[in-house]
Amino acid sequence: MFGDLFEEDFSFISNNHCGKGKKSKPRDSEPPAPRDFTNLSGIKNQGGTCYLNSLLQTLLFTPEFREALFSLGPEELGTLDDSSKPDAKVRIIPLQLQRLFAQLLLLDQQAASTTDLTESFGWNSHEEMRQHDVQELNRILFSALETSLVGTSGHDLINRLYHGIVVNQIVCKECKNVSERQEDFLDLTVAVKGIAGLEEALWNMYVEEEYFENENLYRCGACDKLVEASKSAKLRKLPPFLTISLLRFNFDFEKCERYKETSCYTFPIQINLRPFCEQTEMDDSEYMYELFSVIIHKGGCYGGHYHVYIRDVDELGNWQLQEEDRLIEDKLLRETENAEEIENPLAVLKGIFSEEESKQIPVDQLGQRLLEKKGVSWNKKYRKQYGALRKYLQNHPQIFHFSPDENKVGLKEKQKLLFMSDSQRQDLQSRPQKNDVQWKAEKKPTRLRDSSAGHHWFDLNDSKVQPIKEKDIEKQFQGKESAYMLFYRKSQLKRPPEARGNPRYQIPEHLLNEMNAANTELQKKRVECDSANNGIDLHLHLSSCYKFHNGALHPSLTWKESVVDLTIDRRKTLGDLRQSVFQMLESWEGDMILSIAKPLPAGLHLYQILDGDELTLDGVGLADGTDVFVWNGKEVGGTKVMTGPDHEPVVVNVLRLAEYNEGGKGQHFTESQHVFSCSTKLGDLHRALAPSGGIILKNSAGPDKEAKNWEVFREEDMKETVKSVGLTDGCSVLILDSHDQSFVNVSSGNLTAFTYDISWLQVKNFCRTEDEEKPVKITATIETVMSDIKRKAIRELQLEEELANDSCLRPVSRNGKLLSPVPEDYTVKEAELKMGSLLGLCHGKAPTSTQLFLYFIVGSDQNASPEMEIVVEETASVKECLNLMLEKSGLSGDNWHLRRIDWCYEAGEALSQENATLKELNVCRGDTLVITEGKLPPKGFLKIPIWWFKSSSHRKHGENAEDKVNGLTYKMEALQVSSAGDSPEYIHTDMDLCYAGSIEIAGEASLEDLKMQYVLIWHLLLCHVQWF
Repeated sequence: MFGDLFEEDFSFISNNHCGKGKKSKPRDSEPPAPRDFTNLSGIKNQGGTCYLNSLLQTLLFTPEFREALFSLGPEELGTLDDSSKPDAKVRIIPLQLQRLFAQLLLLDQQAASTTDLTESFGWNSHEEMRQHDVQELNRILFSALETSLVGTSGHDLINRLYHGIVVNQIVCKECKNVSERQEDFLDLTVAVKGIAGLEEALWNMYVEEEYFENENLYRCGACDKLVEASKSAKLRKLPPFLTISLLRFNFDFEKCERYKETSCYTFPIQINLRPFCEQTEMDDSEYMYELFSVIIHKGGCYGGHYHVYIRDVDELGNWQLQEEDRLIEDKLLRETENAEEIENPLAVLKGIFSEEESKQIPVDQLGQRLLEKKGVSWNKKYRKQYGALRKYLQNHPQIFHFSPDENKVGLKEKQKLLFMSDSQRQDLQSRPQKNDVQWKAEKKPTRLRDSSAGHHWFDLNDSKVQPIKEKDIEKQFQGKESAYMLFYRKSQLKRPPEARGNPRYQIPEHLLNEMNAANTELQKKRVECDSANNGIDLHLHLSSCYKFHNGALHPSLTWKESVVDLTIDRRKTLGDLRQSVFQMLESWEGDMILSIAKPLPAGLHLYQILDGDELTLDGVGLADGTDVFVWNGKEVGGTKVMTGPDHEPVVVNVLRLAEYNEGGKGQHFTESQHVFSCSTKLGDLHRALAPSGGIILKNSAGPDKEAKNWEVFREEDMKETVKSVGLTDGCSVLILDSHDQSFVNVSSGNLTAFTYDISWLQVKNFCRTEDEEKPVKITATIETVMSDIKRKAIRELQLEEELANDSCLRPVSRNGKLLSPVPEDYTVKEAELKMGSLLGLCHGKAPTSTQLFLYFIVGSDQNASPEMEIVVEETASVKECLNLMLEKSGLSGDNWHLRRIDWCYEAGEALSQENATLKELNVCRGDTLVITEGKLPPKGFLKIPIWWFKSSSHRKHGENAEDKVNGLTYKMEALQVSSAGDSPEYIHTDMDLCYAGSIEIAGEASLEDLKMQYVLIWHLLLCHVQWF
């Protein structure tokens, strides 16, 4: 059980003894985080193991359990190293629990993993994981541990620490005979519904008596008759550690659903169990217990989360609240000292009733008593939250009871006991029904001691551990997040002084050595990881290997030979970096200036100078992969270099109208690239690029927009810089001479809207299949002719010019399929191509605008017949197209016809008009046709399939191999009717419908004609059956 929900998650040292099939952590993974300021370790949640984590932390912080477990050595338990040996007896469960406790106590990690432990239990069922809650897990865990410790000195560990005894007694009222039954327990389950707190629940269970009387009598074994009797239960033996489960989950029989009881349920930090015990003559210290763990459930009855509040008995953790929390705590304590009694209406009303001599108070006077004694009115203080006073009293029938006329109200008898004075409680000792036991209840509701008394509490929530105040436990009395299990320890259990603050106390030597070695390895890995996380790789560019031209720095040699990589800690200073560079470049002379560089499309550009040797590399913004240029700060190769963002070089694509048009239609452009500083004035750019009288246009729309505009730079723009007008790397400008300006439209007084958009298409070479080639970008507009694009692509791909006469461009789909070729006299717009599309340059001539490129297959099974291609005239008839396809596929005969392919890629509508042209039937370029076997019926005729119906009521017993239709029996094996076209190849003999063939009949024929042909086929089939 408990398997699939656990992810593969191994803590650092679990690899030392990992079982078969476990994977070690990758060496490059980060080590677990160290412990936080609390110095306590959490436990990783493996996907739904929060309740297991809460229980394990409780056991860990039970020093007596922990030390008893550690006292079992390898001579009794074996070792994990021997677990793979077939003859070795190794007790895996206690060994894994020992190792987990040692990790939680000593290993410097934020959270440990329970994977090895849960695997030792064999918890591999996801279903059982979902069935158990923390109470069930507590019993299962103890049972598994007891079983694994049989035959060792720890065989009675669970029994010795957690086992108690309850005795149930029935006393006969006539002969006083006592019948008793003894029960063992590891935990007590107490009711929550309708109960104010733990003391009241225990009182109901072990002090209150149940009476057999009237019609409900008890049969006494001694009297041998039905008699009156009393039934009660007592605690006969108290364990050192008392576990109490709160029954918060109940079932609503009216709604037929489970629900969680979220009402207020108090429990004390210290409790005296004397009133609930059978033997009461011992000293009070024998009955005193202290709370040390509270497992909390947050959520509903169908799911939620567990965490645990634990008292650090040995003070192993560092308990320290933040200063802000301390100030808030002191303020709240001062504010609530005087107002505490009026905050809880239940406690206030109980106090009023306990001070009254009369048993009951009129309901209409209770509000006045509250105002007189406490100084507050019910309507002002409580009505908004709790409703009317009478309704509140009626909602607590377990505490208050009304008179028959419901005009008076009082406390139930057992509630009065909780508020009696010490002298009044002494009088109760003479009452036999209370077993002469003094009930040590307080007059006030349970008040928890402040944490300043020396008890340190922590909230252990899976991997997270944080200190809390003891008063925070009161928050878990009620609500959706409330206490679910309580763990008490005997107050007599005292810890030795040497155990205080000593996590190594009583841990075996071999586990101490293992944890020491693991911590050493952890520290080593953290140092390595810290160095790796803080190490940065810098790319040093040496000025001696660079030259400055065309506005940027370019390497004189190859890029690899011009760059030196240096790895350095980001926490080091610029002075350390400079020293490291000096050591690498022993021949450097003169000043050394380090500048941040950045590779741009134009080349390498320099930015700020790194100055201030005392600054850290991280502080000046040096990150991993930063480029640093090493130079003298003035010039490179004798050329002065301008630095900074104001002098960034910008690569501009310059387009001009071509002097001739290769395609015969649309515009053709020549393209070149120029580099300008971003601070260059637009007027200087104009003089450098445009002739006298020429104009410059820029593309003012983004590349993803369908309609792009070209905007003319006006005269007043000439004083702006390249950067201020928005020209960046890759932007295109169009240069128009005076005779080209006819392509520009005048709109609203501004020159805007160039006739066509300029963008690009991608072309990839498919003529050579042996080498994978990257596509090239071809500049084009929507009016560029495909033949021009093909010629440009051949030149860019450096292919033979002769290929232009025996090649075509084919669009490539997203899945890589080559689509039908595009006619070369089409423009990009006519070919319906989107800018940026990928085209394939393939062998073969492209179809003309009057030809169709078609795909075809033989049969509808694409796997059985490969897809073939053909080019036909759009004026060709269906019959001519079929003959061409049959010839190309190597088929013969006239028993074939063509069908379209439907959206399921199956044979669909038949092309029945053989003399019609493909254009008339709307067959388009790129369509797929299917060559299907079988002749189509003549024009005006229909082909109707015939099916025989076999009624199951006509079958006789034992006629499995024969079928009977209309009282006539024939063998189905004989009816293997073969037919062309849509007929099935065989007949299923286990079906009620049987295909017998098809009938060709004129479309104008009557139903009577169809019936006559049907009867004729029927008689032929009968003759066929009789012959067989």
